[in-house]
Amino acid sequence: MIKLCFCVHRLPSLTREQFQDYWHSTHAPLLKRHAEVLGIRKYIQVHTRDSELGEALRASRGGPEAYDGVAELWWDSLEQMQEVLGTEQAQAAVAELIEDEHRFADLSRSPIFLAEERQIL
Repeated sequence: MIKLCFCVHRLPSLTREQFQDYWHSTHAPLLKRHAEVLGIRKYIQVHTRDSELGEALRASRGGPEAYDGVAELWWDSLEQMQEVLGTEQAQAAVAELIEDEHRFADLSRSPIFLAEERQIL
């Protein structure tokens, strides 16, 4: 399996709550509608929660501000991902998703990368 990880910072004009509500209630159904044509096997959203403990953990490492959330999308393989994303139908779906991302995500501050999991526990 290959995983796309998208570490999302919200637009400065949105509160974290507004961002997370839009991301979950509007963007997620849009992605779900396109999942088959995109060949996505699994999609999850990890929503950051504010807490004193989380802030203490960040501060203890001198870390940067937290992301507002992380999206994880799975494909069977890198080859399958490349094949399906090369179709016109998938490219149109990706364009629609990116257009929607501009409504809630600060894309210039939101890293995106491909990864493979190595389960330890």
